[in-house]
Amino acid sequence: MSLSTPTPPSRGLYNLKVHAQFCSAHALRDYPGDCRRLHGHNWKVETEVEARVLDDIGIAIDFKAIKAATRQLADSLDHRFLNDIEPFDRINPTAENLAAWFYRQLSATLNSAQVNVAAVTLWETDTACVRYSEVAA
Repeated sequence: MSLSTPTPPSRGLYNLKVHAQFCSAHALRDYPGDCRRLHGHNWKVETEVEARVLDDIGIAIDFKAIKAATRQLADSLDHRFLNDIEPFDRINPTAENLAAWFYRQLSATLNSAQVNVAAVTLWETDTACVRYSEVAA
C-alpha cells in the first residue's frame, strides 16, 4: 500500500486529543462556601476529536487545527475575570459550564463530515476535572 492510498474504512474509531492551558479568576454565584469569593485557577483543557476515516495521507484531522481552535478559546479567557465575559456574565462560571462552553464552541469550529468533537475535559486543579460530551439525539 503506498502512502497516497486512502486508509480503508474500518470499524475502528480514532480519538485525537490536545491540551491547552489558561489562567483566570471567577466567583461562583450563590455557592455556599469559599468559592463564592473571587479566586483563580490554572486551568487545563483537553479537546478530544473522533473520526472513523483517514484522509489520503492517513490523517483524520491535523493536530494543528485542533490545537489552534482550542488555544484561541483558551486565550480568550486567559488572565480574565470569567464573570465579566459572555455568557458567564449570565450563567455561573463553574467548571461544568466552562466545559460545555468549550465543547459547543469547538464543535462549531471543528465538526465536519469526517470528524467531530467527542468531549472536552476541563481541569481546575491537578486533581479535579469535569468531562463534557453530548449524545446524538
